[in-house]
Amino acid sequence: MSDVHAQYATPSFPEPQGHGLRLRPWNAESDADAGAWLRGLSDPEFQRWNTPLKAVRDIDDARDSLRARAESAADGSGVSFRVTDAGTGVTLGHIGVNEIDHVIRVARVGYWVLPEARGRQVATRALLLAARFAFSELGLHRLELGHALGHDVSCRVAERCGFLWEGTLRGAMFEAARSDAFRDVHLHARLATDPEPVAP
Repeated sequence: MSDVHAQYATPSFPEPQGHGLRLRPWNAESDADAGAWLRGLSDPEFQRWNTPLKAVRDIDDARDSLRARAESAADGSGVSFRVTDAGTGVTLGHIGVNEIDHVIRVARVGYWVLPEARGRQVATRALLLAARFAFSELGLHRLELGHALGHDVSCRVAERCGFLWEGTLRGAMFEAARSDAFRDVHLHARLATDPEPVAP
């Protein structure tokens, strides 16, 4: 682990909370966490807009995927949160601050929401919390958010959270369920110096 990443290893950070949510670390050894991770990545709506580099098809794959996320947290290159209801602790989805570059202080954010939690602005509220965490706790300057062209729901989430549209990246993402064809991506970004939007 490089010195610049070592100081940002995440286990010592507090769990972000607010807007009726609490962001907690995922636990690969928890049956409930692994099951929720598998459900999220198996959901048809998730698969319509995302093509993970490594498929998660069963509970063992889910545990391996979560362990890889924990390794990123340990070396300071990424942070993954289980989005939970602050009152009940029920898992609602996922949000991650990924591909962190602590030298130029930039990272990419990604999220998904379980089917039963949709329509409640969970992604918007979680992204606001994660952005505040990234700017204040990780000291980042820029957060990028990319989504497949046509994913209007994700586009609205980005806009509500102050992530300005910056352009279209040609052929920057795999087509759904393929690794031999590409689709365009809308790039949004927010800077630490941008005003923080009002939470819904």
